[in-house]
Amino acid sequence: MAAGYKTAEPMEYHQGFLKENCRPDGRELVEFRTTTLNIGSISTADGSALVKIGNTTAICGIKVELANPTVEAPHKGYIVPNVDLPPLCSSRFRPGPPGEQAQAASQFVADVIESSGVIQTEDLCIEKGKLCWVVYCDIMCLDYDGNLLDASIIALLAALKNTQLPEVTINAETCAPTVNFEKRSGLRIHRHPVSTSFCMFDDSIHVDPTIDEEVLSTAQLTVVMDEGDRLCSVHKPGGKSLSAEKLQECISRAMARHRVIHKLIDKVAQSVKAAHA
Repeated sequence: MAAGYKTAEPMEYHQGFLKENCRPDGRELVEFRTTTLNIGSISTADGSALVKIGNTTAICGIKVELANPTVEAPHKGYIVPNVDLPPLCSSRFRPGPPGEQAQAASQFVADVIESSGVIQTEDLCIEKGKLCWVVYCDIMCLDYDGNLLDASIIALLAALKNTQLPEVTINAETCAPTVNFEKRSGLRIHRHPVSTSFCMFDDSIHVDPTIDEEVLSTAQLTVVMDEGDRLCSVHKPGGKSLSAEKLQECISRAMARHRVIHKLIDKVAQSVKAAHA
């Protein structure tokens, strides 16, 4: 009966829970779903992480390659992020070229990398004007139940912290590079951005929305903070406007969420390091 009502009148179904200050999955309005993290789960990648936020699951694999820097930026390498939403993660997506949502998510991740300064592209330069690293960050959603952006950023940050670059030397006479895969060093992480997403139902704010809540909401918002409580970016893809008071409330919740996620990443990363010691 309830399932039929939810399908026939989804907004009325949700409003019934909202009147009781709760949500259909039993959470309070400001309660996040359980978040779990596994680091280094892809043995063939240079760095990887798998994240679950409730039923939403995303995995990030990092691959690095040698390349020539551009003439315009001879002292910089490249970071190339991509978010994939395959049909296996949800019936909402179809095979073929990346859809609008996947493209928007990829652009969001690229913007966060740039605005937060999580990695400086100068650090990826091996020899100015001659050789640099390209860091490919491939994020794939395995199960989609809303809040893809938060899962993507957590997976990205954890995978970058797990990435190891092989030692590269350049022959002075031939200028040919030699890669030593036995000696590796980690990427230098300058900032630790964490995103926190919200959806609005008029004046009510929900954190960590499910797919049903995203579809029904009057507006969505994603706030990205770093460990210094600095605001890296605010992403609001249309919808109803937000008051300054409500925006400040979201920023405050994003600060608290950052501390939780940063602690989780460090804890899991230390466990992985200890296991390989």
